[in-house]
Amino acid sequence: AGRQLAAQIKLVIGAGQAKPAPPVGPALGQAGLNIMGFCKEFNAKTADVKDGTPIPVSINAYADRSFDFTMRSPPATHFIKQAAGLTGGADRPGHETAGHVSLKHIYHIAEVKSKDPGMEHISMRSICSQLIATAKSMGVKVVPRPEDAPKKK
Repeated sequence: AGRQLAAQIKLVIGAGQAKPAPPVGPALGQAGLNIMGFCKEFNAKTADVKDGTPIPVSINAYADRSFDFTMRSPPATHFIKQAAGLTGGADRPGHETAGHVSLKHIYHIAEVKSKDPGMEHISMRSICSQLIATAKSMGVKVVPRPEDAPKKK
């Protein structure tokens, strides 16, 4: 028989920035998990990722106080902001354009996202169209080629 699952905790933590402070500490403390053990393990696994990159984590807490966790790639919005060189999206998406990304950027982001658990069966075309829709909802315009983006004045 397998271990009894007590709780499933979902958090988004900056790479290499798991600390016992909120939001990580209280979430894990309620499930009775070893907070420092998780922080050390998470920070070790994300050591090769740029510091502060948001990493979605799903933690399975078991009745015997043990745990395991799976990490996903950063959210699509993070990659789109990075590709467009932005710190945030548009204040009024659809009415103003915050920045531009090319289809090449979209495809590279889709390659990373396709490696996430649960995305194996989704076609690259579908992932790309989801990313284009996400960019549109952020006020980021998708252009066919990088040189098609209007130059910043």
